[in-house]
Amino acid sequence: MSFEVSGGAYTAFMGRFADPLAVRFADTVGVTAGQAVLDVGCGTGALTRVLVDRVGGERVGAVDPSQSFVAVMRERFPTLDVRHGRAEELPYETATYDVVLAQLVVHFMTDPVRGIAEMARVSRPGGTVGTAVWDHGGGSGPLAVFWEGVRSMDPHADDESGLPGVREGHLAELFRQAGLPQLNETALTVTVPYDSFEQWWHPFTLGVGPAGAHVAALQDAAREELRQRCRALLPVRPFTIRATAWAVWATVPPAPA
Repeated sequence: MSFEVSGGAYTAFMGRFADPLAVRFADTVGVTAGQAVLDVGCGTGALTRVLVDRVGGERVGAVDPSQSFVAVMRERFPTLDVRHGRAEELPYETATYDVVLAQLVVHFMTDPVRGIAEMARVSRPGGTVGTAVWDHGGGSGPLAVFWEGVRSMDPHADDESGLPGVREGHLAELFRQAGLPQLNETALTVTVPYDSFEQWWHPFTLGVGPAGAHVAALQDAAREELRQRCRALLPVRPFTIRATAWAVWATVPPAPA
């Protein structure tokens, strides 16, 4: 699995879902003008763009572990403070931001509890830490049809349903383990239209994330079989895909005396 892919590949793969989710996520956690906000695991900037629109570029920071995404972000937002770094070791001073957010990131953290705790560390006391993760565990994420097709060929395939935070209640559990018990949880749903099956299928061939890695590892015949199985699971064009994410946000407690 890799996220060291081109920004265009990632945008084609997940941007259609990440863009509308970013708006709903920012609304839900209450991002408003005047706040200093950090986007952790910014990717190619779906959430960053929304944050910049709401609070201004001078009040937004962005960080990502992928060098290729950092390069895209620095080109896309030339005046923004964009840094290379991991959520588990954020390259920021303690109590720097009012709001620290991570969209579609926690389930790929090496240590999600430490990553969330780091987000709390760089947030000011009384500030907000928020995350959103697709409901892969409940089967209502944007890749549900793809993984259903995969499981019809290989019932034991790793379908992302066991990743951290992707099932109902688990993201909140991770927050509590990270020392953030004052939290809220909700489901955010977006709807994305497709003009054709090929428009839906092509992003899976770009090598992005676990789904892209799965397709890339298949032999040609198996890849075509998966393609046809997915086609049979989808309606006749045009069609829409509904995708749900779990969102959790919490108030950062005061530092211990």
